[in-house]
Amino acid sequence: MHEDSAITREPRAYITYVFIGLTAGLLSGLFGVGGGTVIVPLLVLMLRFDQRLAAGTSLTAIVPTASVGVISYAMTGSVAWIPALILAAGAVVGAQIGSRLMPRISQTALRWGFVAFVVVVMVSLFLVIPSRDAVLELGWVNGVGLALVGMLTGVIAGLIGVGGGVIIVPVLMLVFGTSDLVAKGTSLLMMIPTAVSGTIGNLRHRNVDLLAAGIIGLSACTMTALGAWLATLIEPLTGNILFAVYLLVIAVQMTIKAIRGRGR
Repeated sequence: MHEDSAITREPRAYITYVFIGLTAGLLSGLFGVGGGTVIVPLLVLMLRFDQRLAAGTSLTAIVPTASVGVISYAMTGSVAWIPALILAAGAVVGAQIGSRLMPRISQTALRWGFVAFVVVVMVSLFLVIPSRDAVLELGWVNGVGLALVGMLTGVIAGLIGVGGGVIIVPVLMLVFGTSDLVAKGTSLLMMIPTAVSGTIGNLRHRNVDLLAAGIIGLSACTMTALGAWLATLIEPLTGNILFAVYLLVIAVQMTIKAIRGRGR
């Protein structure tokens, strides 16, 4: 069992939880991501959380955050419901596979591979500008493709703790031709069952700080709708550029982890 360090229950810790939640909520609504790429590193750096405890706490906080985001995007018709469920089903299976493969695969190699993927996506975001009128047509081929993408996302999440919107949003736009808003709304819906499934497992292993998750999640909810609203005001090209900057920050994080882990 993880014991709470004294710092996580000091007054400044609660302020930090709120700050992390507000930041994650805004980015979650704006980019259609769960916010784990913000929550986890900030909990580790600012409050010295154990990596696994930070990941479990983040996943729990994502549930209410993504729920508010889905409602916000659904109000503008920007959620593909059935595709999201297909992605979620694949992700739940993939996460189990990823967690079992973790001891057998080099984390450093995986991180470098993920950085390469992010670089390719960043370049593609400047070459392909999604149409706001684009619709995700669901057929057998697309259905199988969505299930495979969901599974791959789950595997990556299980292996290195990064996935969700960082993978789903650009793939829906660049591969499936979905509009940027539908990609974000669908990504957020996909995360809910995935996060719930992961949270159940984390609770069993006591890898969740429920108080921190609650404060972060509730704080995030106050900003998610604002982020989703801002996404509708931003032109697709501008949205792509902002998302590319966000991906760059994640790529830098992952590169640092890969370099540090090279000698281990």
